[in-house]
Amino acid sequence: MNQFRDIFPQQVERKRRKALGAFFVRLVREKRLGVLGGVITLIMIFLALFADVLAPYGIDEMRILDRFATPSSNHLLGGDQVGRDILTRLIYGARISMVVGLAGTSITIVIASIIGVPSGYFGGKFDIIVQRFVDALLAFPGLLVLLTLLSIVGPGMSQIILVLGILSGVYSSRIVRSAVIGIKEDDYFLATRAIGCPTTRTVMRHIIPNIMAPIIIIFSISIGNIILEEASLSFLGFGLPPEVPSWGGMLSWEGRRYMEIKPELALYPGLCLAVVIFGVNMFGDAVRDLLDPRLRGG
Repeated sequence: MNQFRDIFPQQVERKRRKALGAFFVRLVREKRLGVLGGVITLIMIFLALFADVLAPYGIDEMRILDRFATPSSNHLLGGDQVGRDILTRLIYGARISMVVGLAGTSITIVIASIIGVPSGYFGGKFDIIVQRFVDALLAFPGLLVLLTLLSIVGPGMSQIILVLGILSGVYSSRIVRSAVIGIKEDDYFLATRAIGCPTTRTVMRHIIPNIMAPIIIIFSISIGNIILEEASLSFLGFGLPPEVPSWGGMLSWEGRRYMEIKPELALYPGLCLAVVIFGVNMFGDAVRDLLDPRLRGG
């Protein structure tokens, strides 16, 4: 018995490594755009982690003589309207976007699971009541709800992360609910009910592990959406304060006001947003296609 106990975890670990290796092989062979998106995502994570080392200047370091400076060896992308280095602010903007994207998406997964798992598991009147609240929230335009909530709680990174994460979690709860309903009639699920397995054990041991594929898909796709929503809010003036180097804020404050004098102030942040959103979405779509059996080979 002890030998089997020692061998079985090794077999499970070997099978997991083999499945992970097969996933990356299929990703490289079948989803070239997904690989490109993964590389862009990794570069963004690298910039976010090492922004203090990679940035050539301080985050608020300004020189009046470098106001609207042209690209040179001192400022590779030039200077803005108060003499700050544009490249430095773009690098720190990657950190802001990554923090908001990852933190907001993590909250999204938690909220979606809290709402979707009980709704799909219990069903009946409980499911009807919960889904009617979700329908009521979905009836309002998302941007209008975001602007209303942020006007109440005020601007700030923590407020933006909470509001974006909670609203996105409510919207994504439908996907989690559908995944739970899809496995309720499986044999192993019916067996847990037959033997009187407690609800908490059923949820943690049988439901959550079997809906990890859609949860991973929600995570990979929601990052790009939350980054774009944060940029939209910052552009409208409801996001981060002006001194925080957010790409959306750079488009709004200096880009929109001085784009006729120096078009690069609007071009560079917009280009960074377009490339990052493209990369994250392409990688998320590739992960979805490879993990969802209904989309394989599509």
